[in-house]
Amino acid sequence: MPLPSQPLRKLGFLTIGLFEEADPRRGHESTLEIIQLGEELGFDSAWLRHRHLQYGISSPVAVLAAASQRTSRIELGTAVIPLGWENPLRLAEDLATVDILSGGRLNPGVSVGPPMHYDQVKPALYPDTADAEDFSYERVRRLLSHVRGEPATDFHGVEGFEVFSDRVQPHAPGLGDRIWYGGASLRSAQWAGEQGMNFLTSSVVKAEESEDFAEIQLSHIRTFRAHHPDGERARVSQGLVVIPTDSASPEQRTKYRAYAEKRMPRTATPQGPARMMFAPDLVGTSAEIADRLYRHPAFREIDEVAFALPFTFDHDDYVQILTDMATRLGPALGWQKTG
Repeated sequence: MPLPSQPLRKLGFLTIGLFEEADPRRGHESTLEIIQLGEELGFDSAWLRHRHLQYGISSPVAVLAAASQRTSRIELGTAVIPLGWENPLRLAEDLATVDILSGGRLNPGVSVGPPMHYDQVKPALYPDTADAEDFSYERVRRLLSHVRGEPATDFHGVEGFEVFSDRVQPHAPGLGDRIWYGGASLRSAQWAGEQGMNFLTSSVVKAEESEDFAEIQLSHIRTFRAHHPDGERARVSQGLVVIPTDSASPEQRTKYRAYAEKRMPRTATPQGPARMMFAPDLVGTSAEIADRLYRHPAFREIDEVAFALPFTFDHDDYVQILTDMATRLGPALGWQKTG
């Protein structure tokens, strides 16, 4: 097995948090139990995806508030909150509140663009302002401004018995340095670097200058760091779908490989008008996966990951996968458990 240029520093995982319509509490409890297990296994971070009008977590910030009270060390992130659904000032208040409750462990990841199926949802989401809403990077700038403690109003002081602040309260020191941008294009990578943000790169990228996923992802990482004030020290996290099978049962191995094979055709060529490229899911023993990662050009330039859990597996499957990640795959990548 080839040696890494440097050991993996931070090991994280990402989950979508699915639930049944008739019993949503069970699914949410399962997600919280998975996060607790992640802390027990020594993971550095746990991340939640964001799903609106689907049977997945629609309010990751609320779920992470609950997780913050069941854990004490693991970092808690969102990957990612689509800001087209959010008011930046209100979201800044929620993020700061959860960061305070967690003791400074929140890592919010965000992205921009119109909400999915916008023509169908805009009458409910923005009934009076749909055509005036700005879904550009400006929405992120507004969020950064509020989180970093810049004035949100020119009014402050005492009015009667009430005291008003000119910036978002509570203010969470350091949270502004822990905001991530989830980018899939060169433009997003450059912009996030220029804003001094952190960068999340996942298993989906836009085929602009190449049709080779690894080459595209590598170009995004290098572009981001070339425009970031911290240069090569700027934080990048890679989020591929990774499924170690070391302790899996024969039935689980069959299910995992069938899942990956079903999704494999979409990795061959760019998909749709946006020309999105998908990375193959990595299924196999930890030694096999580590070998593939060490041969991945983008992986060789990062030192933290948030491996994505598959969408539709059972709770016991996630327990097995996370256990193998922490006890076998992580060490194979040079990662050491802390805490």
